[in-house]
Amino acid sequence: MLFEVETRKSLEEIDRGLQEAAARHKFGILTVHDIRETMKKKGVDYQGECLIYEVCNPHQASKVLTANPAISTALPCRISVYRAGDRCKLATILPTAMLSLFGSPELDTVAREVEADICAMMREAAGA
Repeated sequence: MLFEVETRKSLEEIDRGLQEAAARHKFGILTVHDIRETMKKKGVDYQGECLIYEVCNPHQASKVLTANPAISTALPCRISVYRAGDRCKLATILPTAMLSLFGSPELDTVAREVEADICAMMREAAGA
């Protein structure tokens, strides 16, 4: 399931907001992929604006990886920020939906906690 938040904030304002929100929620931003720049390096002229933030709470990640190392294929969590007309959207695949693919129901609580934090971070960054 996809979770989206829409805002009139600029990409720069969203970036600043995500950085601050991540710190408040004890998440780190591991890297930010600028899709336009990445595609340009590959010889593809992509005109859209899209940034993908890889975010992680190391304590939560450790719990998940200890229980089921295969979940590493779904880590770190990602938040996509892209322009849609005169607005920007923040979007993520919900951790509960992602984790359901791995058949580890004992991790439902962790998934719900991570999901609540990521959704809150997105809302805060968007000013929603």
